[in-house]
Amino acid sequence: MSTLNVGVFQTLALAVISIYLGEYLLKKFPIFRKYCIPAAVVGGSLIAIITTILHSLDLITFNFDYKAMNTFFYNVFFAAMGLSASLNLLKRGGKLVLIFSILAAVLAVLQNVLALFVGDAMGMNPLVALMAGSTPLTGGHGNSASFGPVAESMGGVGAVEVAVAAATFGLVAGCIMGGPIGRRLIEKHGLKASDSEIVTHTDAVQNLVSQKRAHTAFFALLIACGIGQTLFFIFKELMPDVKLPIHVMSMFGGIIVRFVLDARKGDHQALYESIDIVGAIALSVFVSLSIITMKLWQLADLAIPLITILALQLVLIYFFVMFITYRMCGKNYDSAVIAVGHTGFGLGAVPVSMATMTSVCSKYGNSKIAFFIVPLIGGFISNITNAIAITFFLNVAKGMM
Repeated sequence: MSTLNVGVFQTLALAVISIYLGEYLLKKFPIFRKYCIPAAVVGGSLIAIITTILHSLDLITFNFDYKAMNTFFYNVFFAAMGLSASLNLLKRGGKLVLIFSILAAVLAVLQNVLALFVGDAMGMNPLVALMAGSTPLTGGHGNSASFGPVAESMGGVGAVEVAVAAATFGLVAGCIMGGPIGRRLIEKHGLKASDSEIVTHTDAVQNLVSQKRAHTAFFALLIACGIGQTLFFIFKELMPDVKLPIHVMSMFGGIIVRFVLDARKGDHQALYESIDIVGAIALSVFVSLSIITMKLWQLADLAIPLITILALQLVLIYFFVMFITYRMCGKNYDSAVIAVGHTGFGLGAVPVSMATMTSVCSKYGNSKIAFFIVPLIGGFISNITNAIAITFFLNVAKGMM
């Protein structure tokens, strides 16, 4: 089977094309809009299916050059999230940060309990079964690559392959489930976004069209990313044993830049709107890149017991976010959007959360607090609590052998 190397700009072009393809399919098939499936997910999934078919037929395998640009757009997006965090928003998020941090940790623990219990009942190696728990789901591909080899070294033969395949499964499932869950919560409970947060750009479009403002918005995001990477290096030197994702520091860089801008006199709302637009573009491209480069054929290697565990994980997260996350976070519109975000990073990754939240909010109204809380917990705090949970359950699984 031949391999086709796809260059970085070709990959970017394909990512953009998949976004336009997704928007076209959203218009042609209203069911995607009805259940708030993002255009990047719809179009990107179609591209991923095509590349999977070509690979399965032993015709061609695509080797995409995307990681550097993925990192760039990911960090720009998180910087934009930081810049959207005003002082009032930070104050509002205090209690929710604590509650949602606990909920994210509890879900990770339950995912591992489920994986070990079902795996043991089906006669699986417990270390391998654990790789269908919070490692690939709450943790995503990053934790799969980190903890998969650890599980293998402890006696879990094939743990890496299982973890990566399960992470791909979770990514796809998170993209599909988030929107419908948000729609059900919002319409079932008659929830409304607050008037101040409903996105209406119609009257302000002319004010937003400014070359200087566009430059300032983009440059502010680059400065925020620069500050973030500096903080990342400092943190790495001070605490080398703690793994902290660089995108979280980019968000903190954005918060710092926001404080500086807020300290200046004048109304900066139009500038913040421009920054949000750039952030939305970065998110859309990142999600599209992530989807079109998925290796869906890895899912074919999952055995029946693992498929059973992953199917039950979908049931678990559905009931958890519907009846626990939503209720514990306030039983309001913001908590419904947070539940959507929890579905995204509880099954796949934070970008999935943001894409599905964006899709829901574009239909029903914005939730600034959700867009601050979810990336903070999913991209930072949950990484720490999940790593602790995984380490504990690896030892439990070893003891079960």
